[in-house]
Amino acid sequence: MSFLQELDVAVSKGSPESRERALWYATDLLIVGRYTDDEIWMFGEVIGRLEQDIETAARAQLARRLARADNAPVQLINKLAFDDSIDVAGPVLRESVRLDNQTLIANARSKSQQHLLAISQRRSIDPEVTDVLVTRGNREVVRSVATNSGAQLSNFGILQMIKRSESDSILIEEMGRRKDIPRHLFQQLIAKASENAKKRLGSERPEAANQIRALVTDVTGSLHSKFGPASRSYFNAKRAVAGQHTLGNLNEKLILEYARSHKFEEVIVALSLLCSLPVDVVERALINKNKEMTLILTKALEFSWETAMSLLFLGAPDHRILAQDLDEMKREFDRLNVETSRSVLRTYQSRKQAVAADSDDRRLPQLHKI
Repeated sequence: MSFLQELDVAVSKGSPESRERALWYATDLLIVGRYTDDEIWMFGEVIGRLEQDIETAARAQLARRLARADNAPVQLINKLAFDDSIDVAGPVLRESVRLDNQTLIANARSKSQQHLLAISQRRSIDPEVTDVLVTRGNREVVRSVATNSGAQLSNFGILQMIKRSESDSILIEEMGRRKDIPRHLFQQLIAKASENAKKRLGSERPEAANQIRALVTDVTGSLHSKFGPASRSYFNAKRAVAGQHTLGNLNEKLILEYARSHKFEEVIVALSLLCSLPVDVVERALINKNKEMTLILTKALEFSWETAMSLLFLGAPDHRILAQDLDEMKREFDRLNVETSRSVLRTYQSRKQAVAADSDDRRLPQLHKI
């Protein structure tokens, strides 16, 4: 393109005023035209040389114009994105489709919190980028990610945000409004919410209201157990399983044997010991129609699907499960991550310890002290 070559020559000889006029002329030509990749690259080289000497306000104006251009030169967009001035970098970080994930990640790892905030406001953000934002970003950045429906979150990112929500009630509510939080992580989030936050989320998300109420009951209520802890069968099971635990024989193989023999009390006591949870929590998990907590506990203990399936049948009404339901449970079990499941388990452990400390009348025998 001869006019760009002529413009490039004029760059080195022109006055500041003529160079700025040339900048807007080249930018206008780029935005309105259709060019090959090589021609776009050439535009980028020329405009890049012209923008070096202009004031910040003019560079910010250039950034705003190029941020919305689908054919903006990549090398120039990247340069503007890393400008120290957020007035220059902000429009590009928020809007330009020419920035790839690698560039966004590098920017989020090295630039200011204002740069991270701009990235968090993009129409669409992939999980590998949000992972960096929620790890390095300040409170404003993390809240911005939470409220951005176009920001995709990985399980790692969700766990980071749940961790940070411990001291941020607003973040808990913003996360609670998202529809893309897996159920087991939603449980962990709601466990940290205040009573008022639970009520607001329950009214805003009717489809999650039952789950929220169940979690509240799990924390504050008492369980009418199928086998109460005062029963003779319970104490016999407690004594037998505790003996195996003392000998170092309490493991997956033994629990599988208990489950296959329909020794419900032994299974409850054994899982309670291995998971450091009260018996009522373990029993609730086994007999609840929603089997997700059973799957989480078995995955956290790194049990096989064979053992998990035996426990599911043990807690099912009449020990029966429809084939299609079992297939779905198998898929969910396979999707669960060991470390994520352990994180959920740790939340249940700490929550139960807090409840036990505040309410002695609700506390069941601490089996791990046997």
